Amino acid sequence: MGRGCKLLHSSKKVSTFRRRTPDSIMAAAGGPVLGATNPTLTHDDFCLYGYMSDDELMQLAIERSLTETQNNSTTSSAENTKSSVPQRRTEIPRPNQRQTPRPAPAPCPANPPRDKNDQQSVTVSHFITGNGKRMVAYRRYDGTLIQVKPEEEEEVDPVLKAIRDGDVGTLRGLIKKADCNLLMPNEYGWIPLHEAAHYGQEQCIKAILRVQPGMINKRTLKDQTALLLAVSRENKECVACLLEKGADPDIANKDKETPLYKACEKENPAIVAMLLNHGATVNKSCIQGWTALHEAVCRNNVEICEMLVKAGAKISTPNVYGITPIFVAAQSGNVDTLRFLLKNGADINSQAADGATALYEACKNGHVEIVEFLLSQKADANKPGKTGLLPIHIAAQRGNDRTDLFTYGSAHNTDRALQIVSMLIPATSKARVRRSGISPLHLAAERNRDEILELLIESGFDVNATLSEDRSTMYEDRRSTALYFSVINNNIEATSMLLQAGADPNLDTFSPLLVALRQGCIRTVTLLVEYGANINAYIPTHPTTFPATVMFCMKYLTVLKYLMDNGGDALSCFSCVYGSDPHPPLKTSHSDRTRYRDDQPISHNTCVQFCDIVSTDTYSPWAGPIIDVLLDYVGDVKLCSRLVEHLDSYADWASIKEKAMPPRPLMQLCRLKIRKLIGIHRLNKIKKLPLPGRLIKFLNHEERTQDL
Repeated sequence: MGRGCKLLHSSKKVSTFRRRTPDSIMAAAGGPVLGATNPTLTHDDFCLYGYMSDDELMQLAIERSLTETQNNSTTSSAENTKSSVPQRRTEIPRPNQRQTPRPAPAPCPANPPRDKNDQQSVTVSHFITGNGKRMVAYRRYDGTLIQVKPEEEEEVDPVLKAIRDGDVGTLRGLIKKADCNLLMPNEYGWIPLHEAAHYGQEQCIKAILRVQPGMINKRTLKDQTALLLAVSRENKECVACLLEKGADPDIANKDKETPLYKACEKENPAIVAMLLNHGATVNKSCIQGWTALHEAVCRNNVEICEMLVKAGAKISTPNVYGITPIFVAAQSGNVDTLRFLLKNGADINSQAADGATALYEACKNGHVEIVEFLLSQKADANKPGKTGLLPIHIAAQRGNDRTDLFTYGSAHNTDRALQIVSMLIPATSKARVRRSGISPLHLAAERNRDEILELLIESGFDVNATLSEDRSTMYEDRRSTALYFSVINNNIEATSMLLQAGADPNLDTFSPLLVALRQGCIRTVTLLVEYGANINAYIPTHPTTFPATVMFCMKYLTVLKYLMDNGGDALSCFSCVYGSDPHPPLKTSHSDRTRYRDDQPISHNTCVQFCDIVSTDTYSPWAGPIIDVLLDYVGDVKLCSRLVEHLDSYADWASIKEKAMPPRPLMQLCRLKIRKLIGIHRLNKIKKLPLPGRLIKFLNHEERTQDL
């Protein structure tokens, strides 16, 4: 669960068993598979070994492996057998293994079998067969199998063996011996009583407590009592026995989890009833403040919830994160326990430490039924959290991301999100949304939730709502509109929806048109221009003497021409403070180059000039064609010495230099005058004007396609 709550785990395990053939057993052992020339087992092969047990199959595989090894080895089998001694397996500590005195090791430890003629090292590997038998394989350095044999059996404490087998008679006999110490723990602090509770051996528990009744509440190193272990394993008879013998039901483990808490976690109402009947404290919290009622609600177990409430459980106890049981029910989508809690007086609008309500959390997790139920019970949809967000904000973020169209269940998530948003819209105050400093449109656009964005637009949310100052400053580019989010996400569909709904493309500090140009998305550029985006947009924080739109499209001459056709300021590109005088060297630095995406240098002037930008390594190879396009949209201009230097650097650009020499042709000057008189907005609809077709093409700089 979120917010530091406990995770839900399934206690059900599914085991599978597959019969193994000798070849598959050898493959599992890491050894060579016999019969490699025909690795696929046929029906006849399976029937040949089908009558054999696993042990017989294992023995057959070992014998075949040894036979093959002996045939391939230069060492005699007698010598191999003589030098083969099993290696003692390193013991792995287990919670149920007691520390008992062991005999001193032999002076000469057991070593893996080794070929006397082979002085190389021998590797040892361990594996488990299909029937659970532990085996050990010995190999030479080159991987050649030497021997496979069963591991030596571990020495088991007789007391533990009797407890595991449920052999009460043997256990009683061992207890009577003078050297039997029932209070000796193993490395995990477990004593025989803990083992008996863990394995569900009720009679063994009685036998042990008859001799040592004072150990009933002894704890392991994790502070687990025998009662807690029995509850965790759902051993009801052992739980009843321990409680009758006086076990304390309120002793918790290191995580402060009591037996009652564990019983709720296991969803065992019978054990819960036993513990409550023996005086278990019902409102005791775990280390995270989670009570037994929290756990029962989390499991959606109404029966246990009723038992706890009748025993005095508090309905609205918060955990360390301020989360109450009603919050847990909403978060988990448990409508049954949610109804139960509200029926018993839970506060529907209680807030967690972060200010989130049950409705907010249900929206966040996409629980449609919970949202519908909470709204029907008058849950407050206008109660913000500490971040200022309302339930509709968090719901707007959910749904289908365009980048995850093939994610399993994404369409279902979108449908649920749409249902939740549609339910929240009539319950949400638009004034309260404005006070939050962010619109759900922003979040839907940011997360590419196109369906939700469309629903919000149709519901009348302001497409020109801007982020509050504090929210805008969270972004380096100081974005403020939902349109900006759509453009920077390169989401053409969302951009089109917002523009058609009346979104203003000129509200952001950094124009969305500049973003589209920088990304090279021509469809978005044309959309923004058609809806009135400022062709001559500048960047306030990076001043230039010419429009920043020109700077972002100089590599794309078609786009540059499109901007000029729609009113781009070409004249400002030929304004230079140095004119025909020599220009000072360009001053560049790493920090300067990072100011623009295309590594433009910055001159010593406050404002960057066009001749400085076009002189960079990025644009200098294109200087001639760029100047040629711009000259079509200006009258008499004088090129500065740096631009002339560029045009002189390439012989084919000589015609461009001649084109710039005054006076400009009268036809060019007339074109500029007519365009100015008609106006940019009417020029966009010039084809609808009552003008000759040749004149329209001339005004659109298309005269080169025909003879005038």
